[in-house]
Amino acid sequence: MIFSLPSLQAQAADEVRRIDSSQSFAQLAERLDAAVVANKMVVVTRASASKGAASRGVSIPGNLVVGVYRNDYAVRMLEASVAAGIEAPLRFYLTENADGSTRLSWATPSSTFAPYASPALDEMAQELDAVFAAIARDATE
Repeated sequence: MIFSLPSLQAQAADEVRRIDSSQSFAQLAERLDAAVVANKMVVVTRASASKGAASRGVSIPGNLVVGVYRNDYAVRMLEASVAAGIEAPLRFYLTENADGSTRLSWATPSSTFAPYASPALDEMAQELDAVFAAIARDATE
């Protein structure tokens, strides 16, 4: 069965949070890792277009997607909605600006999971909203 969730894209676009930082790309990446651990979550994926480009001899501004989750949340998510499993892990996006400053962005978990229309998933997502906001605050302060 194929289905479309056009509201997901529109809603997620409205619920993306961004924090600008004067930290260097490397500093913010390191602080993000520490903030994830301090908030009792786990980095489960990491993808960097800038590292990939560098391996080909191409230089682009720093770019890093960090997937963050934890198994107890994964189990709760799947109990509430197997279809929602495609959203895990939730992600932070770290980008480097031309002036050397950085930006940390993330879609709120509540906006990510809203289209699945599950009260149990909505409850969990609200918990994760607070966790992700704390991680971002800790990383950027």
